[in-house]
Amino acid sequence: MTRSFLPDPIDPALVDHLVALAQRSPSAGKTQGWHAVVLTGPETTLFWDATLPAERRSTFRWQGLLQAPVILLPLADASAYVTRYGEADKAATGLGTGVEAWPVPYWTIDTSMAMMSLLLGAEDLGLGALLFGVFRGEQQVRASLGIPDDLQLLGAIALGWPDDSAVSSGRSARRTTRPVAEVIHRGRW
Repeated sequence: MTRSFLPDPIDPALVDHLVALAQRSPSAGKTQGWHAVVLTGPETTLFWDATLPAERRSTFRWQGLLQAPVILLPLADASAYVTRYGEADKAATGLGTGVEAWPVPYWTIDTSMAMMSLLLGAEDLGLGALLFGVFRGEQQVRASLGIPDDLQLLGAIALGWPDDSAVSSGRSARRTTRPVAEVIHRGRW
């Protein structure tokens, strides 16, 4: 994950390519119940003003993150899944009755898989990317961008050309990867 970006713009066609790649991700019932609000250039200020007020920016550890020319907001749409599973070919599942019928929120899973595809695609293009949480100012972001209340904001993705001259890895990057033997439980737990 990249935390320091060059301010150079990204061709909108590259962003479109990444979103098209993400659309090829697995999707329950091929619902594809996700959306992306893409902010570019000066539009990113709306996001940062809501989530990282100006008075806190001077002490923000990742100054280069604020230069990312694109902020993409992935949104999961639960109602799209309820609607899709209410259609004739899926009605027998009973999942079309409401979100409470779903034992697992596939809208969140599918949107997450789509964003992973987008992140991997960005890496393949030589772009830097960072998926991060929106812990402050979500309601202000929603209001200023007209995002409907019923869509689940999964975080934000910064995209741009990486600034290789800056240190951009966090403290967590130093943690070791768990051994495969701790992950796999063969035959049973």
